[in-house]
Amino acid sequence: MPLFSPAFIERVRAASDIVDVIGASLPLKRAGTNFVSLCPFHNEKSPSFNVSPARQIFHCFGCKAGGDVFGFVQKHEGLPFTEAVERLAERARIPVEYEGNPNASRERGIKDQLLKLHEALCVRWQNCLANESAGQVARDYLARRGVSAESIKEFRIGAAPDAWDDTVNWARRHGFDLDLCKQAGVVVRKEDASHCYDRFRGRLMFPICDEQGRVIAFSGRVLEGDEKTAKYVNSPETPLFTKGRVLYALDKAKRGILDAGHAIVCEGQLDTIACHAAGVRNAVAPQGTALTADHARILRRFAPEVILCFDGDKAGRNAAVRSLDECHGSGLALRVATIPHPDDPDSFLKAHGPGPFREILGKARAFFDFYLEHLIAENDLRSDRGRLAILNAMGEKLDLTGNAVLVDTYAQRTAQRLAVSVEAVRAEFRKIRAKGHRTPRAEAVPRKDEPDMPADEAMPPSTAEAWLVKLLCHANHDQLDWVHHHLDPAWIAHETVRAITRACLRHVSEDGSLAAVLGALADQPAALQLVTQAASDPRCIPDIPRQLADATRKLRDAWIDGRIAHVGSRLSDPSLDHDAKVAAVREQQALRALRRAPLAPMSDA
Repeated sequence: MPLFSPAFIERVRAASDIVDVIGASLPLKRAGTNFVSLCPFHNEKSPSFNVSPARQIFHCFGCKAGGDVFGFVQKHEGLPFTEAVERLAERARIPVEYEGNPNASRERGIKDQLLKLHEALCVRWQNCLANESAGQVARDYLARRGVSAESIKEFRIGAAPDAWDDTVNWARRHGFDLDLCKQAGVVVRKEDASHCYDRFRGRLMFPICDEQGRVIAFSGRVLEGDEKTAKYVNSPETPLFTKGRVLYALDKAKRGILDAGHAIVCEGQLDTIACHAAGVRNAVAPQGTALTADHARILRRFAPEVILCFDGDKAGRNAAVRSLDECHGSGLALRVATIPHPDDPDSFLKAHGPGPFREILGKARAFFDFYLEHLIAENDLRSDRGRLAILNAMGEKLDLTGNAVLVDTYAQRTAQRLAVSVEAVRAEFRKIRAKGHRTPRAEAVPRKDEPDMPADEAMPPSTAEAWLVKLLCHANHDQLDWVHHHLDPAWIAHETVRAITRACLRHVSEDGSLAAVLGALADQPAALQLVTQAASDPRCIPDIPRQLADATRKLRDAWIDGRIAHVGSRLSDPSLDHDAKVAAVREQQALRALRRAPLAPMSDA
């Protein structure tokens, strides 16, 4: 059963005016009966993003994104449908009503409590950094690192006092249950369960936010202590936080990534903050882990390319190498920007400024150019053992891509660097491939929240099919009812147009409203694209009844012609027996008679 009843979804839809919802995120400007803005989903200089208050839809005539109010929240905030409904219900102050999942309300309630706890604790640590003596060490550290007051405010940096029970006592004073604090990972219960103590003590605190900017976890950097103390302590995984699926500062970097056409991936929070302070607003960082397949999938929604900008030391190079293992099935192009040792992005920006840093980004090498040089630096080119290590490592990494062009390109470059023949390297790469090093990855399988595209998505609909979609989107109830009785969706060759037609005819009772149609097509992006493009066209369509009849007749006749040709090919088969030939001839005659028959006029419907 669905998580929400159709009635509840319609209540939320009715309470969520699309102009108000989108206007809270984008500056909208009135243009006739519609509103326009720069599209948030691709980089553009003139507005092609349209919002129709009459139709309650949006459509971008540049990138073709479109949908209803749920679709906008899903795409803009990176949410699955259920969470988009929850977000809009919360905005409209409608109590969420779950159906068919008795645990859903409890789970949502726990997440809401955790969000409140994280937000309140973030404010508490911000105040400690700004105003309390316990934050002096952290203030001095930030001053030494050159972190500006603006960055501290934007990234909500705080300080946790160097005490075992500060958070425990704070939670008690503010009515937060210690079991909830333990579930959030901000306190730890002793093994004998006698009492709790703070996880974060004497640390600079970085709030970790989700894509919507809500605090969901923390990362604490040590300020004082011995060498055995972990430099960073992060929140454990919770119902809100899975480290392999969260990128630090993505909530602030989304627009910058769209504008630049690529994301900059740094190693840590301070590097990322320094990038943003220098105007490099497309920088993010993984959370205590290498870049994962989920990270890559998330970034792929915003841009086709990632530049890895890690430290220039061996650990940084190794982190860059590990990234391909996780990202090769995502469709992302990877480049590597090398910061000169011993600098990291933060120290380089402080020393040299944003200009030279952007030059380094501009010279970022393709991943396999970087990897080849990395292998050469790690192995002895003068020895057989070193050359074989380079050859095998390159072959195995290239095989992960499954790209024959890349394999051949770097077979040539590897041969050149090893001073051997290209044919020999190609032969060794073929042996590596035959050993079956390539491993199928889960990300090659579409996720449930990323539906398959129709098989014919790349093939545009015919002129008659595209025009039918536009007519259906602008037809009234009586006109749709006529189509319902006279047009068979089987006549439509294009799979996406056929799905749109079925959805429109199934919801004739909606009296011209697109809400139910968009809901029925919610998991079909190509269909939503066609519908919103057609419905957003402000041009008047003259004589819709006549044009609908013409489009219906053309589709019917084209389908009949195809059937007649098919029957004709059967008749030409010499192995066809007499009875089958008679049946085929009769079918041809019936099809020709149907083609000659006029359609009933619209007024007869």
